[in-house]
Amino acid sequence: MFGNMADMMGLMGKMKDLQSRMKEAQEQLVHITETAESGGGMVKATVDGKRKLLTLDIDKDIINSDDREMLQDLIVAAVNKANENIESKIQQHLQKATDGVLPNIPGLDLGGFMK
Repeated sequence: MFGNMADMMGLMGKMKDLQSRMKEAQEQLVHITETAESGGGMVKATVDGKRKLLTLDIDKDIINSDDREMLQDLIVAAVNKANENIESKIQQHLQKATDGVLPNIPGLDLGGFMK
């Protein structure tokens, strides 16, 4: 009976540790960034680990272009690519933060905890 109680207390301690680590990891996501480009570098977008758009750089030659639709497509493509790329960095960061607390389960997506 007391063995199960000790196991339960140990599990509770791990859960508190996990909660603390996840909160800290979430706060650190603003320091993780990813930049992607489209149009051969004519448009560059940088996002952080919270998926917030930080910068959008547009080549001056394309700004003077009359093709507004192409510019819009390039912006959307760069931002989407940056957001896709940041996902792997978020996963690595969260796995490092929970190392030793959560078992290594292949395919476990911790990114959902950060949205």
